[in-house]
Amino acid sequence: MSAVTPIPARHKDVNRAKVCDDNFIEFVRNWQGDVLPKPTPDEPILDGSACSARDFDELFRSQLISRHLDLMARVLRVQQKVFYTIGSSGHEGNAMVARLTRHTDPAFLHYRSGGFMAERFRKLPGMDPIMDSALSFAASKEDPISGGRHKVWGSKPLWVLPQTSTIASHLPKALGTAIAVEQAKRIGHASPIPDDSIVICSFGDASSNHASAQTAFNTAQWTAYQKLPAPVLYVCEDNGIGISVKTPTGWVNNAFRHRDGLDYFYADGLDIAEGYGQVQAAVEHCRRTRRPTFLHLRTTRIMGHAGTDFEIEWRSFEELMAVEATDPLLRSAEIALQSGWMSKQAVLDLYEATRAKCFAAAEEADKRPKLETLEEVIAPLAPYTPDAVRAEARRADYAERRLAVFGSEQKLPEKQPPRHLAIQINNALHDLFCKYPESLLFGEDVAQKGGVYTVTKGLQKAFKGARVFNTLLDETMILGLAQGFANLGMLPLPEIQYLAYFHNACDQIRGEACSLQFFSNGQYRNPMVMRVASLGYQRGFGGHFHNDNSITALRDIPGLLVGCPSRGDDAVTMLRSMMALAKVDGRVCAYLEPIALYMTKDLYEAGDGLWQTAYPEPSEAMEIGAERVYFPENSDVVVFTFGNGVPMSLRAARQIEQTLNWKVRVVDLRWLQPLNADAIAKHAGECKRILVVDEGRRSAGVGEGVITAIVESGHGAKPLRRVVGADTYTPLAGAAFAVIPADADIVSAAIELV
Repeated sequence: MSAVTPIPARHKDVNRAKVCDDNFIEFVRNWQGDVLPKPTPDEPILDGSACSARDFDELFRSQLISRHLDLMARVLRVQQKVFYTIGSSGHEGNAMVARLTRHTDPAFLHYRSGGFMAERFRKLPGMDPIMDSALSFAASKEDPISGGRHKVWGSKPLWVLPQTSTIASHLPKALGTAIAVEQAKRIGHASPIPDDSIVICSFGDASSNHASAQTAFNTAQWTAYQKLPAPVLYVCEDNGIGISVKTPTGWVNNAFRHRDGLDYFYADGLDIAEGYGQVQAAVEHCRRTRRPTFLHLRTTRIMGHAGTDFEIEWRSFEELMAVEATDPLLRSAEIALQSGWMSKQAVLDLYEATRAKCFAAAEEADKRPKLETLEEVIAPLAPYTPDAVRAEARRADYAERRLAVFGSEQKLPEKQPPRHLAIQINNALHDLFCKYPESLLFGEDVAQKGGVYTVTKGLQKAFKGARVFNTLLDETMILGLAQGFANLGMLPLPEIQYLAYFHNACDQIRGEACSLQFFSNGQYRNPMVMRVASLGYQRGFGGHFHNDNSITALRDIPGLLVGCPSRGDDAVTMLRSMMALAKVDGRVCAYLEPIALYMTKDLYEAGDGLWQTAYPEPSEAMEIGAERVYFPENSDVVVFTFGNGVPMSLRAARQIEQTLNWKVRVVDLRWLQPLNADAIAKHAGECKRILVVDEGRRSAGVGEGVITAIVESGHGAKPLRRVVGADTYTPLAGAAFAVIPADADIVSAAIELV
């Protein structure tokens, strides 16, 4: 049995950051090897390398900046001067990707992108990656990207769009942005970036297994199969582990090397001299072919997942030492010494000078002001400039385009008799496509078919397939596409075919679209109006997936505006205002269309036609947050409701008046997030009794929000009842109507108020 070599005491230090720091210094001091003649700046750093000495010099400096930001964070975190310790150590090779791409190539980055960011900062003069990063680590409100709201890699001038990137949720929108580069050309939209730009998206090997990643890869392959350009460079930074779960050896190579339509390249991210040409080949291929490209970048992870990850609790010292021996900075130091580009002392001097700069910047950043008030924190979350939005919504300077689309003055929708909801939404979409040449509508079955309910019928014929088109049956990618188009200045209207389908893709709105203005301190925006066929009461067709009556998941998303019209004229003016809000303030909006009311024409009895409305003039728009009040003079009881609940409540109001001789006021809330608490308080204060009619579920529904507004306004002592759906999924056929409110339930609740 061979003797076991004892591990030096220094290498058993639980502080692995210190061990890695000492390792570098010791490696340089003890390095012995033949030194080659020093190359000129334009010569290869080593024979056969595609990396010049000048390239290497700057890459090495970027790697050192990234490393010392990590080391600084580990030291100052315990002093409460730094608030983020997920480091980039072992991933510094991603600096090569930054050097070989442009600062106008949009980048959606993995959280281990310190090397990439340090190198991309070189693309523009006068920028300081160390101080900018230090401000972000310190959560200072002077942080140039997030204003102290989160430690994110991002930069407006460098086209690095910030996100937390924890679960690969950024991959769909990266692909969407790549497709948008080409889509802009097709619709004649002036893109803010060059026409031959590519999109960079980096992530870890563990994240590549996530459903959000897989749907992006599948769609990328589909675009290539369809011969649609999608110049995205997916960079899988493979360090072999996800927190504490190891990736099987060879898994990434085996899973991605032979995917049709996803062109595979491998690069050694641990060796600049070797890996530079490999990265270069992938970048040039993506830019030239405009095809989705997968760059498998070899990395390692040293110093643990984050500062709280004590690897010695679950990894042996022998394993840790083996990993630390693959540190890319050791190889970079060796290249510097072997090539004759730098002496030992020059390497050590640069190492310590970089350390000093990082610590000095961190100490300075700690003195800078931080966010202190709620108002400061939420300032970029949901921007709203009412006057500008109002003016934009009412702008009607596109008369000629309208005439061309509708055919003649006599065929304009406002010249037609009253029509039902689906027709008026369709007319409004035609109108808005005339108004906004940069608008796009897409989703499942929306093009030739015109949607399941023909709401988008005729749009593709009028505006062609570049602006109205079908997508894969994949809600995650539909919303990823929407963000991509919006990132480049277009105005998307993605359609989610049914509300229940939204839940498959919720994080694209919650974690990505609605967070962008927040995490970028308002510098980036991805405006959109998401149309969703919604709610219950369909007859002859249904079940849970087609009669989802819960909008709780939407109302919980910070910054999202949620509206739900119940009649045609409101549908038109609400949609105009949402588009204006998206255009002016960059907001994300959810437009819920009640399926059961699409074709509804009558209100009280068959043939009365009272639920059809005239088409509003192009200069008319709805005030955001404004309610519609029926019988405002009545005060015996007020009914707060929305969607299908509006015609139900109006019918019930007649019966209540006949039964109890009460005069009923009906308030259609229309805007469901945020609720108009002032309007709710006003009507509750003016009426003797209160009914809340919520077709959603009892738990966590809109009704709870309405009652909260009533109570907080001081009117909670008044007689009050809630009519609401049951906490259940919607069954099929007639049983569906047993779990949602009916006209009779509203009348019964009123009688209880006696």
